[in-house]
Amino acid sequence: MTTPSLLLLVADGRFPAGAHAHSGGLEAAVAAGRVTDLATLEAFLAGRLATAGLVGAAFAAAAHRAVTSGSAVRGSTLALLDAELDARTAAPALRTVSRRQGRALLRAGRAIWPEASFDDLPATPGGAHQPLVLGLLCAAAGLSRAETATVAVHGTVTGAASAAVRLLGLDPYRVQALLVGLAGRCDGTAAAAARAADDPPERLPAAAAPLADIHAEAHATWEVRLFAS
Repeated sequence: MTTPSLLLLVADGRFPAGAHAHSGGLEAAVAAGRVTDLATLEAFLAGRLATAGLVGAAFAAAAHRAVTSGSAVRGSTLALLDAELDARTAAPALRTVSRRQGRALLRAGRAIWPEASFDDLPATPGGAHQPLVLGLLCAAAGLSRAETATVAVHGTVTGAASAAVRLLGLDPYRVQALLVGLAGRCDGTAAAAARAADDPPERLPAAAAPLADIHAEAHATWEVRLFAS
């Protein structure tokens, strides 16, 4: 199978890692009346790209670099990346979600690429953060660092966009047109994340979204919800 085919398979929302069960914070934003239509959805997605998208993609690319550079200290580098990403994830609810998604992705990775170096991931309580697992999974698939960042950024917007169709009853064709319009911004974010991966872990992007953190904590208390996050 060619690398382009693997890139499409890993980026596919049907990849068996449970991403379809998460809205990327959109469910809480809709409930708060902050996302109500295509225009506000576009603003929401642009905000995710500039914050969670950039940070997650940079850490995924850095994890990819750690396991493909031939370094003898890749295990300690991944542990440091995990700690740095934990520090950048202010909301406990989002830390829990990231590690839960990491566990789900890891199960898929081990089943598909059992020979990959997933044992280099830190043995932290709850499992490693999702971007780190994604970095190793993409490396196992033979994807480049830039492609890894692209997959991470792609997931940041497509999951929330798909959730918007279900939560708001938006026209799926117009939502897809919105994503096409954001493609250039997605590519720019992925390129910036791939470049940032050359920096040491403590200097990776730390863009924050305090309102998203607040929404995540509120969402975690709901007894009835459509999405896990």
